[in-house]
Amino acid sequence: MLLQDFLTGSAARSPDREVLLYGRNRITYGRLLAAARSVAAWIDDLGLEAGLRGALLTDEPFEYLASYFGILMAGGTVVGLNTQTSDRSLLYTLQDSEAALLIANKKFSRHLHRVLPFATSLAALAVTGSRDPVPGAANLQYENLTDLLASTTVADRIFPYQSPCDLAQIIYTSGTTGQPKGVMLRHVNLVSNTRSIIDYLHLSEDDRVMAVLPFFYSYGNSVMLTHIAAGGALVVNQSFMYPNVILQQMVEHRVTGFSGVPSSYAILLSRSAIETFTFPDLRYITQAGAAMSPALVHRLKKVFPGVDIYIMYGQTEASARLSYLDPGAVEKRPDSIGRAIPGVELQLLGQDGRPVPPGTTGEIVARGPNVMAGYWRRPEETRAVLRREGLWTGDLARQDDEGFFYIVSRKSDIIKSGSHRIGPREIEDTIAEHPAVEEVAVVGIPDDILDERIRACVVLRQDAACSDKELLKHCRIELPAYKVPQEIVFLEHLPRTATGKIRKSELKTPGVPT
Repeated sequence: MLLQDFLTGSAARSPDREVLLYGRNRITYGRLLAAARSVAAWIDDLGLEAGLRGALLTDEPFEYLASYFGILMAGGTVVGLNTQTSDRSLLYTLQDSEAALLIANKKFSRHLHRVLPFATSLAALAVTGSRDPVPGAANLQYENLTDLLASTTVADRIFPYQSPCDLAQIIYTSGTTGQPKGVMLRHVNLVSNTRSIIDYLHLSEDDRVMAVLPFFYSYGNSVMLTHIAAGGALVVNQSFMYPNVILQQMVEHRVTGFSGVPSSYAILLSRSAIETFTFPDLRYITQAGAAMSPALVHRLKKVFPGVDIYIMYGQTEASARLSYLDPGAVEKRPDSIGRAIPGVELQLLGQDGRPVPPGTTGEIVARGPNVMAGYWRRPEETRAVLRREGLWTGDLARQDDEGFFYIVSRKSDIIKSGSHRIGPREIEDTIAEHPAVEEVAVVGIPDDILDERIRACVVLRQDAACSDKELLKHCRIELPAYKVPQEIVFLEHLPRTATGKIRKSELKTPGVPT
């Protein structure tokens, strides 16, 4: 099976059912499929090589989805571009992926003018709303994307043969510890992961998800694919500037699901009027992208009574998802990431490649059809993580006697303080229990005596007051002495990537902004 079969199957079953709702736009499956076929026909006529990389630079939902499936239908590989970009970042991704074509929204023209003359791999460009080529793109085959999306004349077109083992997508990592890497995902990787998620979330065509995560991000991509495969709908609003608007849309559109990262929920709980809303149609919420403190989990249970909470864990390298905690276990194990999703095997291994005993910390190693093909053009880095045992995730965890996993830390986040090796998760969860704290991130910073000392970067809830002495007192009560931070820094917000991950490297610098 191929990814585009999710769209063609749902459109065949219910062509008039809505798949996209955003602003005043209502897009049906039939219209989305026609637009995708039109984009695919344009690409096919270009006569580019098989497996061409097609880059997407748009945050307009209909443009993104139609172009995404159009590239796949034409036998290409999708490269979703971060819309919170710069000239340097955009050029890096286009060059690294060797993209042959670029589909962009006109709002990003300011970048295109400066980048296109240097993006030497590009052969074709489509931009919304203009029939004149973009300056700097005179040598590219050009198309008006608006016209493409409106066309309905290629329903019977036969597109190139593809195998489930062909590349479907290259998703770039957030680059929190260096240059972003392109994760190569085959059709079979994404199809298998999508089916597993549909299985444990019990998704159907009656589901409508509030899609607040960008589609170029692995988690947002997964939300998109699962709901299109199930024949459901995406209610899209990817701006969190006005969280009350999102809550109102959830009510108006009778949303059944919400998917977010921890910062999404922290914003809803502290910077919106969420307690004045009721959500009679909401069936479940999911969380992934980073660890969520048990304190935040308990707050969510109070705000969403009767709603299933799925705590999930995964990596871009695993097509998104590796494990989930069943909602029935959340009350007892709010700090757990659960157990492996259907079709995936997880182990905890030591550095010698052997399993560690229950209760002992080891690295999570995953096996399954969802595991990536490797990093694009990075064979050495691929060999470092894809080994005979499986995908070495770089995440340290422990497992209890019933098979539930508990994240301890990223290997790269371990703090070396004196003779101790300290995972920041326990310290972060402890500080997050304080009623004045909204978010916290713990890092190690260089120290002449200890090697590293512990710095806790704290964001307080709105209208809350708390001193560093009060937080340190709280830590001394709850933590062993060697895990008590030597330094508390108060911030207005934590630095994050566009996908919501905390940039911990920025918190280690001497001049952290307060």
